[in-house]
Amino acid sequence: MSDTLFPPRPAPVVPVKGNPGFPVARIFCVGRNYAAHALEMGNEIDREAPFYFTKSAHAVLLSGHDMPYPPRTNDLHHEMELVVAIGARARDIAPGDASKVVVGYACGLDMTRRDLQAQAKDKRRPWDTGKDFENAAIIAAITPADQVGPLDGLRIALTVNGTVTQEAHLSDMIWSVPDIIADLSTLYTLQPGDLIMTGTPAGVGPVVAGDTMRGTIGDLDPVETRIV
Repeated sequence: MSDTLFPPRPAPVVPVKGNPGFPVARIFCVGRNYAAHALEMGNEIDREAPFYFTKSAHAVLLSGHDMPYPPRTNDLHHEMELVVAIGARARDIAPGDASKVVVGYACGLDMTRRDLQAQAKDKRRPWDTGKDFENAAIIAAITPADQVGPLDGLRIALTVNGTVTQEAHLSDMIWSVPDIIADLSTLYTLQPGDLIMTGTPAGVGPVVAGDTMRGTIGDLDPVETRIV
């Protein structure tokens, strides 16, 4: 006899180049981590501390698969991001030690029901329905950290139907990857299987059924999807 009423949902697994897959446990997302994006969204730039929201692991959609247009929205937006994969336990870790817990890096898309997010903001309610929904975290294959050079000089970009819509460099982030890991580890005990989506540059915008997106960061595997 089973110990559970029904079989537990399996953890989504993201491919890792040349390695076994990465089972996803939690997804932490950094808000307003590029100054130009904060301004385009009508927000002041806050350099005091990063802030976060979360997505369920079951929001993962692997790159290369179509994304069905989600329900209850008329304003689905793309947000291109660097994704950091955590492979070791971290609590109150110093920025200088943060790289020790990183398994690798990936391209990702933080898809957003912007109209639902805006309604939540107006009513000072949580953003969950705008950010955390099926297929809202589109993740490409993870490149092991030892195969990735310095991050700062890497270009991050997104094209929609072949036209560049977002473009910046990772050095434009207000909070660097080590800063984010160190700060987040004071709020949570980071564990193997955690993903961190590090924020999006300016140029976010709507996509509709039929649109194709392709996001790149340096030599990382691109993240690609088509809205259906």
